[in-house]
Amino acid sequence: MALLVLKFGGTSVSDIERIECVADKIVRETHAGHKVVVVVSAMSGITDRLVGYCLEINELHDVSEYDTVVSAGEQITSGLMAIALQKRGVKARSWLGWQIPIKTNNVYGKARIKSIGIEELHKHLDDGEVAVVPGFQGITEESRISTLGRGGSDTSAVALAAALGADRCDIYTDVNGVYTADPRIVPEASKISRISYEEMLELASLGSKVLQTRSVEMGAKSGVAIQVLSSFDDEVGSALKGTLVVTEEEIVEQVIVTGIAHRQDEAKVTVIGVEDRPSVAAGLFGPLAKAAVNVDMIVQNISADGRTDMTFTINKTDLARAIKVLEEDVECSYDKVITRENVCKISVVGIGMQSHAGVANTMFNTLGEKGINIHVISTSEIKISVLIDSDYTELALRSLHTAYGLDCQESNPE
Repeated sequence: MALLVLKFGGTSVSDIERIECVADKIVRETHAGHKVVVVVSAMSGITDRLVGYCLEINELHDVSEYDTVVSAGEQITSGLMAIALQKRGVKARSWLGWQIPIKTNNVYGKARIKSIGIEELHKHLDDGEVAVVPGFQGITEESRISTLGRGGSDTSAVALAAALGADRCDIYTDVNGVYTADPRIVPEASKISRISYEEMLELASLGSKVLQTRSVEMGAKSGVAIQVLSSFDDEVGSALKGTLVVTEEEIVEQVIVTGIAHRQDEAKVTVIGVEDRPSVAAGLFGPLAKAAVNVDMIVQNISADGRTDMTFTINKTDLARAIKVLEEDVECSYDKVITRENVCKISVVGIGMQSHAGVANTMFNTLGEKGINIHVISTSEIKISVLIDSDYTELALRSLHTAYGLDCQESNPE
């Protein structure tokens, strides 16, 4: 018998029919003798509708009241799921974030979990009851409802799994695992059976939308085994048909490149003619940081005549704010700013890169042979990222997928 945390995303509980199907899966896990905690998202489209209501009344709304409103979607789903389980003869009840309690800091909309009370939850689980918890929400030190940010239900599930000492956290979504690339763009992409926390964190932060990055960070820190699988398949998580996110030591055979991710929400900013002196970077990027503009890839050109060019990438949604900061708040002089939005970041990720040479060369040669120009390059121990024109996204992904030998083969087969 195992203690399992099962998380179901919005598409998995999109309507009553889907909630009934999910309830059947949960029942199968209980009949196998497992203790089960269920974490649910809001039904598809509900959160966006609630956000819209807030914006319609006041775009500059009170953030704490905003959290009260948008957290309601998960509460509705948790109650409906408990009813569906009770209908099937399973003892079940819903637990709201404040009832457990899941305590967070006071940063509304992007709260971080500080502690989780598990004593009462454990008592009910030991009594054979299924706990149904709304994801995404907690309670602040001031006893106000807080939310963890979009995708926060993943974080709720992993945090509960860590606090309860669960054997596994199954993340049910609309895909049956993590793939070597986006299968909608690369038909030859294959499902990865096992992936390390480090690789999953890189892929999640680089554009793979299967898991929220904070949930992966929490899983790595606490050692919770996370499995990604589809709620639309017949199998339940105990059949181990999805992708397992585990420690590097648990992966028997390490491939050089595990997956290829891409992001098309990037914008490139080049600041021309920046004075080349000590602390100039701080004078440029400090004000951007204060304005909550997250800077990603950074390149500085060779200095000439005491001037240099600085190129960096940011999220497209931050572009207008970044330009305003550069025009009004930066603490250095420059000639002009050039921006470009039709760019895409392509990244190859793999823990095997740490011990193999030539990975970057393969990437550069492959893109060069296809006539794809590289604007910016950044690297880490297990990642190489390049910025290219977005028109070449599909060509780049498919070409690199083939070049690294990822086509049509199960990655890390067991």
